[in-house]
Amino acid sequence: MKKSLSESQVTGTKVGVDSVTQELRRLIATQVIPPGAKMSELSLCEKYGISRSRVREVLTALEQRGLVERIPNKGAIVVRLETSQICEIYEVREVLEGLCFRLATQRGDKKMWTKYLKEFTGQLERCVEQGDIDQYIAAYEQFHADVVAATGNQILAELLDSIFERTQTIIRRTIILPGRAALGLKQHQAVLTAMVNGDSEKAEEARRETMRSAKSYFDRYQKYVL
Repeated sequence: MKKSLSESQVTGTKVGVDSVTQELRRLIATQVIPPGAKMSELSLCEKYGISRSRVREVLTALEQRGLVERIPNKGAIVVRLETSQICEIYEVREVLEGLCFRLATQRGDKKMWTKYLKEFTGQLERCVEQGDIDQYIAAYEQFHADVVAATGNQILAELLDSIFERTQTIIRRTIILPGRAALGLKQHQAVLTAMVNGDSEKAEEARRETMRSAKSYFDRYQKYVL
């Protein structure tokens, strides 16, 4: 039986279409609203205080981002990614992430990459050693956001945002797999070293290797991740 959107998963304040869309994107990405959940138009109208036509605008936006699927006679359902789809996303992400880090190396502020390299070889090493994965993930996500911003490429940013949104929970679950955080940290250090040295080609290849490594971990532990 599919789960329906519950009152605890949304807020009851009256907000605009964009705000509702952003909130539902976050809830779906973090699986507060889980895969397979039914998105009731009436429930969304009541919880957010917007009209049915506005709710349909929200659902259309979520559908365009690949987060929900509209099924005849069933309504909108939160998409559940299959293993094959996740593997395909990793393959695409490898290419896009490589491009992202190459452009960021070419266009970004080297001082910022130097700052991050110090953080990833100091404080975050201690976090990983002590098992403080939450702080490590938070630092990694901020670093990644700064890299994307440094590219100055809005289309690339939107593509990566869409991919991250669809796989955020899986990415986080992969990071906490045995040995993954420690290996990922070393790989980030290699990427940052290339960025500090201004070697965009090496930064791209190092980032692509990180993505291949993450996919390898997913392949090995997928029954625990999904």
